[in-house]
Amino acid sequence: MVEYRIDRTSGVAAYVQIVQQTELALRMGTLQVGDKLPTAREVVEATAINPNTVLKAYRELERAGLVEGRRGLGTFVRRSLARSGAEDTSALRADIAGWTARARAAGLERADILALVTAALDEQETPPGDREHTTQEDA
Repeated sequence: MVEYRIDRTSGVAAYVQIVQQTELALRMGTLQVGDKLPTAREVVEATAINPNTVLKAYRELERAGLVEGRRGLGTFVRRSLARSGAEDTSALRADIAGWTARARAAGLERADILALVTAALDEQETPPGDREHTTQEDA
């Protein structure tokens, strides 16, 4: 089961954080089709947020076709976001865990680490010719 954590300092709405954390759990395989999400009451008790915030997040996930509410039973995963053929990511996760530990030891905070990862991904997704062009324009 997923355990939601709300970062009140992030500037990201709590319901968006719940949606993002659910999508991450679906992508990583932590949540599988048929799994039950925590009840709104459980999320409220764990995070001290308004019940309507949880319900808004669950409605957003339902609109996206990822979960379905079953009256009197709860909210269940309908669709996974995990990529087939990418099930065994344990070696990559170990590498990332080591890297993030080094980043933390160097004094970086979560936002700093995410910024570094995002920048690295952006570099890899930008074709080499476009990188050179951008660099020359920025100079």
